[in-house]
Amino acid sequence: MATCSTSSVADDELNDPGAAPYGNFINYYTFNPPENRLSLIPSTLLQDLGHSDGHHATLVLDVGCNSGELSVAFYKHLVQEPECQEESEERKVHLLGFDLDEILIQRAQQNNPLPGSISFITLDVTKDTDRLQHYLDQHGCSHFHLCLCLAVTMWVHLNHSDASLLQLLSRLASVSQHLLLEAQPWKCYRSAARRLRKLGRSDFDHFKTLKIRGDVAEQAREHLEGHCGMELIRSFGSTTWDRKLLLFKRR
Repeated sequence: MATCSTSSVADDELNDPGAAPYGNFINYYTFNPPENRLSLIPSTLLQDLGHSDGHHATLVLDVGCNSGELSVAFYKHLVQEPECQEESEERKVHLLGFDLDEILIQRAQQNNPLPGSISFITLDVTKDTDRLQHYLDQHGCSHFHLCLCLAVTMWVHLNHSDASLLQLLSRLASVSQHLLLEAQPWKCYRSAARRLRKLGRSDFDHFKTLKIRGDVAEQAREHLEGHCGMELIRSFGSTTWDRKLLLFKRR
């Protein structure tokens, strides 16, 4: 997630792919392939959540989608495209992926194998949510049926503050019926800060003053359940990077 696309930043990422200050890794899915998450998520998830009744469109949102590989893999994992065109038009799953980095979104758009079902846009979720509402209005829906927020929270947290992290969670909860959350643990924060220092670059503005520390996923759960009208309904376990995949539902 970022608009930083200068050659120096790109060179830093090539030398150390974990050094991207906004999580906008140029080769993210080479070291964290989609299978790391998809292996934990049942292919029947949309059916299990009641989002495949055959009469209404199902909308999925992918927050911080990077270059789109996971978005596409997630869609194919969950959606069996019908052979009959009439059935395809009757029951349709649409996925919207967004990221702050224009270069990554351009790559996602160019490599998108399902442009009729998957869309990618450049968006800073900390500043602009009008385009999300516009997308919902276009499809005649009041909310996304499923929102993916995978390995995004830390970058908003480090670059914007405790308040911005909680605001992000609140915003996603307000536009989602279900939220699949993967929050980076605190050890990832320390590693990200260490990589920046190793490159001789400035530390994250808020790293030393953050009060939300320790079990970030648990504190995210407390906020979603205590302030956002959501409840934790399932944990899919932890990824190979020891990050929990937690599924929340709007009450």
